[in-house]
Amino acid sequence: MLNQVRQVPNQRRQVLNREWHVLSLAWQVLSRGWLVLNLGWHVLSRGWHILNRGWHILNRGWHILNRAGHMLTRGCWLPARRGFVAAMTCSLLAGCGPQGIESAINSPYPAGAERDNTLYTAFAQRSPKYLDPARSYSTDETPYTYNIYEPLYGYHYLKRPYELVARAALRVVQPQFVDARGEPLPADAPVAAIAESIYDIPIRRDILFAPHPAFARDAEGRYAYFPISAQTLADKFAIPDFPLTGTRALTAHDYVYAIRRLASPRVASPIFATLAEHVVGMRAYGERLREIDAALRKDVAPGARDLPWLDLRDLGFSGVEALDEQTLRIRVKGLYPQFKYWLAMTFVAPVPWEADRFYAQPGMAQRDLSLNTWPVGTGPYMLSESIPNRRHVLARNPNFRGEPYPCEGEPGDAGAGLLADCGKMTPFIDRIVFNIEKEAIPLQGKFMQGYYDIPQVERGDTGVAMLVAASDSTEKAALYAEHGIQLPTTVEAQSQYFGFNWRDPVVGAGDTPERQVRNRKLRHALSIAFNWEEFVAIFENGQAQVAYGPVPPGVLGYQAPPEGVNPVVYDMRDGRPVRKSLDEARRLLAEAGYPDGRDAKTGEPLVLHFDAMGGASGSTPLLDWMRRQFAQIGVQLDVRATDYNRFQEKMSRGVAQMYMWGWVADYPDAENFLFLLYGPNVKAQKGGENASNYENPEYDRLFEQMRDLPDGPEKEQIIARMTRILQEDAPWMFGIYPKSGGAYQQWVGNAKPTQMVRNTLQYLKIDAPLRASKIADWNKPLWWPLGLIALLLALLVWPAWRALRRQDRETAFGEVVVRPGGRQ
Repeated sequence: MLNQVRQVPNQRRQVLNREWHVLSLAWQVLSRGWLVLNLGWHVLSRGWHILNRGWHILNRGWHILNRAGHMLTRGCWLPARRGFVAAMTCSLLAGCGPQGIESAINSPYPAGAERDNTLYTAFAQRSPKYLDPARSYSTDETPYTYNIYEPLYGYHYLKRPYELVARAALRVVQPQFVDARGEPLPADAPVAAIAESIYDIPIRRDILFAPHPAFARDAEGRYAYFPISAQTLADKFAIPDFPLTGTRALTAHDYVYAIRRLASPRVASPIFATLAEHVVGMRAYGERLREIDAALRKDVAPGARDLPWLDLRDLGFSGVEALDEQTLRIRVKGLYPQFKYWLAMTFVAPVPWEADRFYAQPGMAQRDLSLNTWPVGTGPYMLSESIPNRRHVLARNPNFRGEPYPCEGEPGDAGAGLLADCGKMTPFIDRIVFNIEKEAIPLQGKFMQGYYDIPQVERGDTGVAMLVAASDSTEKAALYAEHGIQLPTTVEAQSQYFGFNWRDPVVGAGDTPERQVRNRKLRHALSIAFNWEEFVAIFENGQAQVAYGPVPPGVLGYQAPPEGVNPVVYDMRDGRPVRKSLDEARRLLAEAGYPDGRDAKTGEPLVLHFDAMGGASGSTPLLDWMRRQFAQIGVQLDVRATDYNRFQEKMSRGVAQMYMWGWVADYPDAENFLFLLYGPNVKAQKGGENASNYENPEYDRLFEQMRDLPDGPEKEQIIARMTRILQEDAPWMFGIYPKSGGAYQQWVGNAKPTQMVRNTLQYLKIDAPLRASKIADWNKPLWWPLGLIALLLALLVWPAWRALRRQDRETAFGEVVVRPGGRQ
């Protein structure tokens, strides 16, 4: 008997060991099943949602097995069986989407939403930080700000070169010139005689602000939410929480108030310093506001978020004023033709004083209610939903007057179908939904499933990356073609260049006439040897245009071949530019005093130094390629890799011999590129943007003349002369003009990529029925994997169930109990 009693724990241990072994085998099978599903992802290009279902079911299956193991140890089968059935049911349901079996599990919106007139896109990392037009300056914020607000001007959606057009203004105006006594001057007055340029801008009369509680009034005509009580504000955390809204007409005073806010110390606008240089009285006005703000904060605890309202209605300055309800006057110092482009930025979008006052009330800051989170504009869209770092929705502004779609464009637009909606009123789309996608792979997968119409609206590199992927993979090219993905590209108003430090004794200007000639020939030789066509093919995958000068396409002053070709580096053959031979580069190198790459006097090898930014090591593929380019003519390249801060410090001191940098235009004017080589803008000592520290009196004289000219043939001729000077002096290898490319589903209409025009959403349109059809076709549910996994789980649990049944029928001594009826 004692031996029998001692055998019981051993028997139970053996049973449990067997059960644990069964569970271990089950885990191995599940692991292998997971591997099979991963392999299936590569085989079944359309089975993305199957993988998601399988993953959820496997997780739930593991949870079931864990629970089963726990119940086995307690000898309790019936509750486990009930738990298994319930869990299995949940697992099957998990294979469906969030809206039921009709929606794939990774669909970012409810089933049936694809039939709505809504554009679906994504954003990455975080929500936009600043939607206040006075603060916003980041690319990821522009899809919101430029479609919610209306600056005075904008850019024609289709035309290239970019053409300035009126938005909230009735027309684009030419300034009136006055002298120091305020007397009018003719349009062709000498620049020295012009004391001020006065812009009198008429505002449209048919513009209303989008509905907002800041304008709401009660039955007696008083503002409904000013002043607002703590009780009323207690349950308000978003603008839609306020039941009452109102509107009013846009006036010139709203632009006056907006420009005054740029000088406010509470706003800290990044554009204030620039505009203060040009707008009469703006700098002194900013100093005055700082004093007033300090007085208002006198009795406020440090760090307090609720501050007394800084009312700017009666705090003005002479440079900006409203002549009447519909006429805005801006006075600019001297002659500054480029000022008109600043009026196309949202920095100069209207801000109603009611909104500023509404958000300045106590309690608003604690609830994150401000112009940065809930803007108030007159544009085609308004922010209707905002869940930080998750989802944002732009809805059609019901008060927007509508604008006709353009009827003109550049050559090729008509053939691309971009003029088919000529004259129709925009916007075409009712809602734009932005969902967060933190990882690139899920975003790409959902785009290929059709759930996103555009991966990211503000990105200009998505389409380029997909074109590169298609060129590298025939499978991806076929997949993109099958899905009808549109991948249009355009050359952007930006440049990347290779610069020489003009102060360097070897590659710079030279301190004697003889040295000037030698150094120039050296720069010419290096420019010929550095094959930018090969650079584009290798490192840009063909998605860039080789530059022949400093002004990119789309900007007045750009010259296409053959007129714009750099004659120092290229020859024209059969109507196309051909890079000069390496023999020509070696000849120039010898004339510079370095035959075969060695100093003719000392015999020492010529070693040039390149400062690489960004902390790159000295052996990256790009740097190795650059070494080979110089080595072709016997020149050694020494790479000095450094982090970006150190690189900037070296550039500011003017000690880097050679470097690569780039520039993205703030506005489409040649001045915005040519000023990068203007003598008074040298970076060393003066801190300007002339990183090469280039100085040429003739170039500087032409720049000052060009800068003050209106657009036209005379300005183009001067730009051409300046370009010839730069081509001969070669302070830069002109490098490349990068391309921007969009990725659009086949049902997205009027798609034209651009990084200069920001209010593009109102011109796009969606063929919702086609989208619904394609999504249904591309995402047909495959149910057999669910049945297979369910069968697999049943087979895994069956041995454990048999063991439990056997254990339940045994006595404490291992005997089998015979129940009435003769059954064991």
